[in-house]
Amino acid sequence: MRGKTRFFGGGTSGYGSGAAELLALKDIDLDINAGEFVAIMGPSGSGKSTAMNILGCLDTPTAGQYLFKGAHVESLSRDQRARLRRRYLGFVFQGFNLLARTSAQENVELPLLYRGDSASVRRTAAAKALTSVGLGGWEHHTPSELSGGQQQRVAIARAIVTEPAVVLADEPTGNLDTERSHEIMALLLGLNTRQGITVLMVTHKPDMAVYARRMVHFVDGRIAKDAANPHPITHAPAGLTAEMST
Repeated sequence: MRGKTRFFGGGTSGYGSGAAELLALKDIDLDINAGEFVAIMGPSGSGKSTAMNILGCLDTPTAGQYLFKGAHVESLSRDQRARLRRRYLGFVFQGFNLLARTSAQENVELPLLYRGDSASVRRTAAAKALTSVGLGGWEHHTPSELSGGQQQRVAIARAIVTEPAVVLADEPTGNLDTERSHEIMALLLGLNTRQGITVLMVTHKPDMAVYARRMVHFVDGRIAKDAANPHPITHAPAGLTAEMST
């Protein structure tokens, strides 16, 4: 992603139809610049997850426009959106979403397999991604042999193995203790500051949101506040070693 991209232009997203229609998002207008680290916040039912699904090209708005690198995503077919995701987006989820009987290496290779890359290309790229998140030497371990923090590191490696322009993280520390949470945030911060990857993170935790340089608060399907973080964390807290390799 280069330059300013308008994710919503008066965007609206709803479920159902007629009198039963529920508007999850109402008249959203949001621009995100390449290289930003944005925390998307709000209570349950505020619309933040719907916004993330649209940003991730998983859903399309009922009305309005979504421009990504100048392309009108709302006009793309399902296959075209899938190609856009494979080329430009990486995803990190609260529940890790790793294949249980598959090694860390094979889990990280999956996006490249779907893209049609050769076995040698997949192996090399996956090993590099795992090393970059501090898991060099853990390639052959399955999720059951890894801690929660290590599993989320594998998930981050899987998200970045395609060298995406944007990483979308949905409650990435929701299943982790405080120390592991800050380690994962240090990794995301490194992706943003060292590699220039745009990071969009849904979180309900203020102590995790402070890593972002911008905070967007949703309430009742609308943006209630969109402001710069006056005091963002710009480096890993003392004692943490979870730094991204260059």
